[in-house]
Amino acid sequence: MIPGIIMNTLLIALIVLFAVLLVYIKWLDYRRPPIGVNITAGQYTIENMTEFVKETLHELTHSQLTDLGLHEEEYKRRLNKRSELRKALKDCISGDLSEKQYVKQFMADLLVKSFGLTAENIDEAIPFDEIVRLTPQDQFEIIFYLYQIQYGQEALSRILESYGLAEPRILNGYGEYPVYAVTGEDIEMIFMAEYTGLTFSEKLDIVVQRIYQQYKGFSVVDDLRDQRIDGISGGVNGILTDDGVLDTYGSNGFHLYLQDEVEDHKPFAATESVWVFYKGKSIHMGFLSFGSELELKRVCQNIYKYNHPGQLSESNGYKVNEMKDGSRVVVVRPPFAESWAFFVRKFDIPNASLQQLITGENAELPIELLAYLMKGSRITAITGAQGSGKTTLLMAMVEHIDPTYTLRVQEMAFELHLRKIYSRRNILSFRETDRISGQEGLDLQKKTDGTVNILGEVASDEVAAWMIQMSQVASLFTVFTHHAKTFRDLVFSLRNSLLKIGVFHNEHIAEEQVIQVINFDIHMKRDADGKRYIERITECIPMESHSPLEEPILHKDSTMKQMLGQLLELQYENRRQAHRRTFTSRNIVEYKNGKYIAGDPISEENIQEMAEQMGAEDASMFRDFLNDHWGGVHVY
Repeated sequence: MIPGIIMNTLLIALIVLFAVLLVYIKWLDYRRPPIGVNITAGQYTIENMTEFVKETLHELTHSQLTDLGLHEEEYKRRLNKRSELRKALKDCISGDLSEKQYVKQFMADLLVKSFGLTAENIDEAIPFDEIVRLTPQDQFEIIFYLYQIQYGQEALSRILESYGLAEPRILNGYGEYPVYAVTGEDIEMIFMAEYTGLTFSEKLDIVVQRIYQQYKGFSVVDDLRDQRIDGISGGVNGILTDDGVLDTYGSNGFHLYLQDEVEDHKPFAATESVWVFYKGKSIHMGFLSFGSELELKRVCQNIYKYNHPGQLSESNGYKVNEMKDGSRVVVVRPPFAESWAFFVRKFDIPNASLQQLITGENAELPIELLAYLMKGSRITAITGAQGSGKTTLLMAMVEHIDPTYTLRVQEMAFELHLRKIYSRRNILSFRETDRISGQEGLDLQKKTDGTVNILGEVASDEVAAWMIQMSQVASLFTVFTHHAKTFRDLVFSLRNSLLKIGVFHNEHIAEEQVIQVINFDIHMKRDADGKRYIERITECIPMESHSPLEEPILHKDSTMKQMLGQLLELQYENRRQAHRRTFTSRNIVEYKNGKYIAGDPISEENIQEMAEQMGAEDASMFRDFLNDHWGGVHVY
């Protein structure tokens, strides 16, 4: 009996010992660097640490916790931590700054506690204390980090403004005309003027950011994308090569450039393509490079993935989507485009107010007029070139729409984000998908109790035609954006859209339908210095319609000469009437010599209709506003 008890005790002890040994081995696996990573002296490089982080995070997020023999409470704690890490790794590439910061902090802990990164060996990753070995990218990331500590999302703006880098300059390698660009020489000058050394904690943050942007982030544009700028793009300049390495020799072996051109005006490779859109200016960050086409391709394949918009493929060569912070992202790839490229457009939602957007002498004139156009329920077009500020102005104008009205928004991609600004209003946005066209979306809106329809952009013939029809019957009024250069171009473009899809077949009738719908056009402009302003606010005045000419009665006894004369006269009159203008336009407000000035008065018909849509107090203030700027013109 006793030997049996002893035997059972020994078996239990062996099982417990085996379980403890198994747990210890698993614990060592968590602490041990991945196989193939040598962390001996001289091996604390960015490449080794990136590989260590990749494999360790993969192990942590895919290992079987049941093999560790943990207690229930510890098992749940580990499971929750792993779920949190998985979520952060998934969301950090969507524009979520909090998740990005969590992942970076996790990486820093791994490098210090598990990889053995210390103040003594961190300079092996980036030679912080050997200035001559620092690349322009190293220098920029150091200075940029120091500015971020002090200025946050305004860091890049401070650097550009403090050193005049946002002004046009004649630069070596860019030709003989002024351009917007930042060169490696600029960065070296700033670095030498401001660098005074870093603590270990600061060095660690910079190293972690470098590892993060190569592993999960968007390469050299990762931190730049988070800044308060208008946008950023990549892959849009430079010479295309098969391997991303620039070769100055042609296929026939002859030099493509003269020797002095190669040395002083060396052409850019396609990977040296980072452009910052800042205050309406496209600035080339000439010192930054993706390093290889594969890295640019990786960024393009990841930057648009928020909310699973579908696969970017050869058959579907572009994607339009938004990021979690409201940025619009467009990605293109070969063969649709000549190279991989991305375009991130940011919208300044916190500053989406007319007072913030419209500046200059007498700016209160357009600000008040735009407010009254919305209060007066006018069908309004916002036109202008790309980057002129149409979308942001539309965001701000919504503030002055009667808050009791329900708003329905149709966009190609979510970029207005009106519910973030006006969270207490009845607003619902729709967008096009692979299976639902803009036309179907607009048709559905008629069944959603919408009072005001907002179109983010009238970019197709179908949407243009539906916009005209909706403005006539389906909503109180409509606000939309368009890329027309002049008011005449806007009318003709919408008219042609009606003709193309077959809504109308008579050019004259289609044009009349358009001008009966549009009340006002706000034209935005961006000058050569990147300044945005309202060039004009134009009212559309329909001309009196003319009844069609009656056909002449041709008598039997009329001679052939008389009949021919009557037919020619009819043809002439019809042609003359067809070319008779169906509308005229008048500029109510214009921007001249840096000042907004009052132009022609608003028509009496529009004044009466606007006043009817306002309350008594607003209508009285509206008439006072008209008298102040166009006094003595209107009769009430």
